[in-house]
Amino acid sequence: MPGGAAPHFRVQSKRPASHGARAISPPPSTRFVVVTIGSAGDLFPFLALALALRDRGHRVSFLAPEQHAPYVAPTSLPFTGLPADEAVLHDPDLWHPTRGFGVVWRATRPAMARIVPFVQALPPGEPCVLLAHPLALPEAELCRALRPGLKIAAAYLAPQNLPTVHDPLLVGPWRVPAWVPLGARRALWRWAMRTFIDPVALADVNAARMAHGLAPATTLSDAVFPVPDLSLTLFPAWFAPTQPDWPQPLARGDFPLYDPNPDAALAPELQAFLQAGPAPLAFTHGTGNTQSAAYFRAARAAVERLGRRAIFLTPHRAQLPGDLPPSILWQEYVPLRRLLPHLALLAHHGGIGTTAEALRAGTPQLVVPLAHDQFDNAMRVAALGAGDSLPAARLGGHISGERLAVALARLLDPNAAERAHAVRARFGGGDAVADMAAQLETLVRT
Repeated sequence: MPGGAAPHFRVQSKRPASHGARAISPPPSTRFVVVTIGSAGDLFPFLALALALRDRGHRVSFLAPEQHAPYVAPTSLPFTGLPADEAVLHDPDLWHPTRGFGVVWRATRPAMARIVPFVQALPPGEPCVLLAHPLALPEAELCRALRPGLKIAAAYLAPQNLPTVHDPLLVGPWRVPAWVPLGARRALWRWAMRTFIDPVALADVNAARMAHGLAPATTLSDAVFPVPDLSLTLFPAWFAPTQPDWPQPLARGDFPLYDPNPDAALAPELQAFLQAGPAPLAFTHGTGNTQSAAYFRAARAAVERLGRRAIFLTPHRAQLPGDLPPSILWQEYVPLRRLLPHLALLAHHGGIGTTAEALRAGTPQLVVPLAHDQFDNAMRVAALGAGDSLPAARLGGHISGERLAVALARLLDPNAAERAHAVRARFGGGDAVADMAAQLETLVRT
């Protein structure tokens, strides 16, 4: 769950696990309603799953923020745009480690409210599976109250979004030592829920539940994690092993890496820049981040201190210094799959999509986390030997060019590159997205 908080108890499903059964294609009349929110990094994994389900003969409806329509249109998937207030991108608390969840929650409620009437309007009697982002699960439960035969699957993009009290345990940016006993960890999560999550979300959730004849939840985790008939991880076990208290039944998936235009050529100016000197460093802080001016100032100072060339990736040119030297190239957007093989290093915010692409490319990465799941992703990158983490000096703070330069220099060592390259072998062959679609099909047979 964004904000780094998770519930304090082990969730046990009342429904039997069936995802290990032999794959038998369900009737092609099955309707899959796929719902996601957030940035392009949240969109692409769900879009990949939606396309895989359609390829397997299912009817698919795709619901996502309306600004992502240009990504969905070329696929010809039936698309319903959900309202999105892009003013939230300028909220100073959006990238705060403890207040960020509240910003995201409030911003997504108008979109989530559209899910219930959409599902209610589907043809009665049609077999239907709702594949939802975790923040849509309270509304998914309302849909099932109105449509009792509805099956619900939750797709978790990152390990931090799943509940656990086991190690490694992070509360926002703070690591809980491994020696802290389970009882104290459960108490810590109860405190985190009461302090950061429930005051923001619980009143609205319970008002909607009672309006649909459901009992009020005592904490938001009660209205989220017991809801799915199947939980699916969109990351592999080698990145985050299954914890004893993760929801069951649980299907382990893989990174559903998706490129909306995989054959697009690099821009001529980018190709010329890459050919003009040694492999550059690249810096990004997320496509949805409009508050990275200090980060890019530090990046400029760091690469100039190191005497290295760099590429700055952001769709928001106003965040960058106005007088970039010839050794630094700005690009609005470049598919990471095409760019990473040409880089010496990637410095980024720790979004799970960016993290996974760099792991697959074997590119050393320096993660500069801000909020949400980014601290946990950064910790896992470092544990794999694929890079390092450089959190801000304080909550909501910024890094200096000097600190950034020191961290970058450590990762520009040939041994660091070898360790990052070794992680590539963990990516297996086969079609991971098709395999996950097959896992979702089991819901139709149960």
